[in-house]
Amino acid sequence: MFNFDFTLKKYDELCQMIISSEYVPLSVYNYLTQDNFNKCIILRHDVDRVISRALDMAQLEHEYGIASTYYFRHTKDVFRPEIMRKIADMGHEIGFHYEVMDKAKGDADKAIEIFERELEEMRSVAEVTTVCMHGNPLASWSNRDLWEKYDLKDFGIIGEPYLSLDYNKILYLTDTGRTWADLNIRVKDVLDTSDGANSRFTGKIASTDDVIDLVRAEEVPQMCILAHPNRWCDGFLGWTKELLFQNLKNVGKAGIVWYRNK
Repeated sequence: MFNFDFTLKKYDELCQMIISSEYVPLSVYNYLTQDNFNKCIILRHDVDRVISRALDMAQLEHEYGIASTYYFRHTKDVFRPEIMRKIADMGHEIGFHYEVMDKAKGDADKAIEIFERELEEMRSVAEVTTVCMHGNPLASWSNRDLWEKYDLKDFGIIGEPYLSLDYNKILYLTDTGRTWADLNIRVKDVLDTSDGANSRFTGKIASTDDVIDLVRAEEVPQMCILAHPNRWCDGFLGWTKELLFQNLKNVGKAGIVWYRNK
């Protein structure tokens, strides 16, 4: 097996480092509802596509006794109750990866109707108490704009990672764009703060080996790691296809970021 980045083998190495450290791995729900931990890593996964890879990642974490959060889109390819239940049965949190502002073309009133309907369908599969927006780089709005008019608590939701976590004290690491470092290709996956650890480590964490070294050092008390399961594949053909697809997508995203910042 080739030892490239963004393989399930490499994610296995990250899991090994986490459980051998003093960090406590947590789902988003557990972080929001349990007592504060001295050292913890919140593990979050946005299931955008290729749901079979989410099942593979969930099984790997389960073998290490790790329970994380999987946010599922409400789309034909991803909303697969039989697979979602398997992941929930392993002890992982099931969440809603909503994109209702996109579906409603920016109309918040229509979006909240879609949100309520899709959330109910998600809850027919598993308990859902946290949600997380899906980012559409081409849209002029953000899906989290919905909560400027409505209240998450009215729907029995206790948290949304972009709104409920304090990133002044939590280091946020994401594989958006199939890299841990390049802010120039993040269109919607951005934070409202640049203080604390997130400004200190900007541009310094590029590879999964860098993330592993950061966990090994135990220098940062709290982290949130977002890994998209579709990006992590051991098969060479699947791995290469994902690499080519993401590189092409990154060119377009970089252009969007440049245009909006010029």
